[in-house]
Amino acid sequence: MTEELPSLLLVDDDPIITESFAFVLRDKFKVHAVSTREEAKHLLYSMPVLPNVALVDLGLPPTPHTPDEGFALVSELLTFNPTMKILMLSGQDSEDNVRHALTLGAVDFIPKPCDMELLKARLSHQLMIHEAERHKQPQSKQKECGLVGQSAAMDTLRAQIKQFADSPFSVLIEGESGTGKELVAQCLHIQSKRVSEPCLTLNCAAFTTELLEAQLFGHAKGAFTGAGTARAGFFEEASQGSLILDEIGEMPLPLQSKLLRVLENGEYYRLGETRVRQSSARIIASTNRDLREEVRKGNFRADLYHRLSVLTIKVPSVCDRDDDKFLLLEHFQKFYGEMGTLFQLDETAHKTWGAYSFPGNVRELRNIVIRIGAKYPNQKITRIQLEPELENEYMDKQELEMDSDEAISKKLSKGGFSLDDVLLQWERRYIDAALNKSQGNLSQAARILGINRTTLYSKMQRLNKNNM
Repeated sequence: MTEELPSLLLVDDDPIITESFAFVLRDKFKVHAVSTREEAKHLLYSMPVLPNVALVDLGLPPTPHTPDEGFALVSELLTFNPTMKILMLSGQDSEDNVRHALTLGAVDFIPKPCDMELLKARLSHQLMIHEAERHKQPQSKQKECGLVGQSAAMDTLRAQIKQFADSPFSVLIEGESGTGKELVAQCLHIQSKRVSEPCLTLNCAAFTTELLEAQLFGHAKGAFTGAGTARAGFFEEASQGSLILDEIGEMPLPLQSKLLRVLENGEYYRLGETRVRQSSARIIASTNRDLREEVRKGNFRADLYHRLSVLTIKVPSVCDRDDDKFLLLEHFQKFYGEMGTLFQLDETAHKTWGAYSFPGNVRELRNIVIRIGAKYPNQKITRIQLEPELENEYMDKQELEMDSDEAISKKLSKGGFSLDDVLLQWERRYIDAALNKSQGNLSQAARILGINRTTLYSKMQRLNKNNM
């Protein structure tokens, strides 16, 4: 029975929490508990099947009083498995931290201490979403490859995919995290004559140097510790198809020269062998780094960069796609429609959605749709309900607008204005910022805000806060 349970990665440095959670969740999940970011990565290196759900504390060693390690781990887990559902479980639940974690790709944020039944429900909900995505995945392999959008930037992208699909040369796909670079790579394969051949994806950031080399080229029996049998690598298994090298900018320098050899003459060696093998796979590489800058820094070989970038595709960010953000909203609402995501935006929320830049790109937009759908199923939501889901970049822009008499006058003239809502929103933001700055120390936060501790506590109660 245990083997059939879905795997859950639990990252928390408090042994009482890891032990109690492992006990409480044992009937629903096979829990793999670690206490640090590095331990989490080493565990994932060794797991033959990656977990689809993770529960991560923000404050991890060596800096448990700051969210930096937790933020970094969110990005790294999505590198290992882009479909992983990451839920944050932390006492560092200021609005800034919540928003930033969700922008990076986390799907939910649960403050400590939490109700265990609520936690079970949230985890089960994310598993259900993961299963729905997995079963609907074949629908993306259509003529348009699942690319959503009618902007000029997307028209250019589709034209480039069609133009480069059957070229024998390698393609370099550039773009910010969350823009859909892997989907574009798959589109290049689907629209090519290689469509009946394998299309394999290897994330260069998800392995140590030795393991990455073994994954790419294969290895002989006994080539390294743990290599009990010989194994073919991705180049061999891709055969005449396509090999997608995701996050190519993370490839270690020693391996870059070996990859260059394959690109130049198709030759490679299995790890621990001396027999030359040939590859006919087409290389499609992707990166969120500026490889030209990496070349200047000495982190990436110039000759490999020029070889990979014969054909280059730039995947646009959401902020460069005009009104596609509304088409993406509609697309994900329909995709997750069975889960109650068919909410509506009122006029104020519609304007806020249009003004927001989505720094986490399509991944962030999708997660916002899922969260709002879970909180307000089949309802009409307002700007006040939407804004807590957005990153501070948008809120900072709103703060600048507050200094403009013209902007204030414009808002007042639109009607439906509520001074109480605005003041409540600002009060909540300043309290969150003070608590974050004081690392949750109520007395210090009160001094920062220029009020006494009792007043702050009563305001927090009124705002349904529980940060003590």
